[in-house]
Amino acid sequence: MARCLASAREVADEIIIVDTGSLDATRDIARGYTDKIYDFAWIDDFAAARNASFSYATKDYVMWLDADDVLLPEDAAKLRKLKETLLPDADTVMMKYNIAFDEQGKPTFSYFRERLLRRGPQAVWEGAIHEVITPFGKILHEDVAVTHRRKEHTDPQRNLKLFERMIASGKVLSPREQFYYARELYYNARYQEAAAMFDRFLDEGKGWIENNIEACRILGQCAAALQDADRTRKALVRSFTYDAPRAELCCEMGYYYFVRQQYPQAMWWYRAALLCSRNDTSGAFTLEDCYGYLPYLQLCVCYDRLGQRDLAVACNEQAGRIRPQSAAYLHNKTYFSGGEDAAGKSSPAGAQRS
Repeated sequence: MARCLASAREVADEIIIVDTGSLDATRDIARGYTDKIYDFAWIDDFAAARNASFSYATKDYVMWLDADDVLLPEDAAKLRKLKETLLPDADTVMMKYNIAFDEQGKPTFSYFRERLLRRGPQAVWEGAIHEVITPFGKILHEDVAVTHRRKEHTDPQRNLKLFERMIASGKVLSPREQFYYARELYYNARYQEAAAMFDRFLDEGKGWIENNIEACRILGQCAAALQDADRTRKALVRSFTYDAPRAELCCEMGYYYFVRQQYPQAMWWYRAALLCSRNDTSGAFTLEDCYGYLPYLQLCVCYDRLGQRDLAVACNEQAGRIRPQSAAYLHNKTYFSGGEDAAGKSSPAGAQRS
């Protein structure tokens, strides 16, 4: 929390903390940055807690951060500049949320979220879990990122338990809640149940397009874990009915054929991934490695297994230009020079799947 608040202190006009029942030094740390600390009894509802925090805000705009979020110096500078230049008719400012990172700290998983909002009746959180504010009014996408830097692992079943308590209480899940419940089942390796919920979500046809596409991707992974190849392929192909193929799905299709040693087919899909354009403002979960690094690395392995060494080397070098400190790229350089890595591996390494 100290890291989070220190990064926000030079940007925010006021800092509001809502404590949902901490038993550690949270409040002592918070007092070093603000005297606006309020209690909110936890009721298994993240939206309710966030709405409580918004209710204490007094400025024209509100911005939210979790305790394990941080504004890196370059993003804090961008945000200060945005405060000076933001036109008064802006209602919702979308900012990138960087979640996962490579060995150099470069984001590998990110998406845009509603981050800065005009205070008022439309800035209301909905959803007990994976809460959201529906973007409203004039919506802007700005080149400012919030970086998620979790230091401690939370209970991997926390969200799943919340969903199951909701269902046990008679709650009927909305399409969005169905999607996130299915995803939590997948994260907890309950693949059969996750697949059934993803099927229900997709078959009802009420989901947001980006969630539909992501549901197909994860459904394919559930089916693969259940060793149902036909269901895997059908789930991935289904994603193409919602929009043009995304690199993430092309990489999944490539992996489908790769594990079956059907290298020409796998290569077709990895090349297709390289032709896909990113659209970060779509709201989709972006797996950035799929737009270059992963396809090149997998093409390297495919070419090697087909005996086309020069092309394999060229693809590995392309992957290295994107992630020069990647363990797989560095291993492959050693492999192609005729050596073995520290683990004694004597074949090229790939990234395999998205």
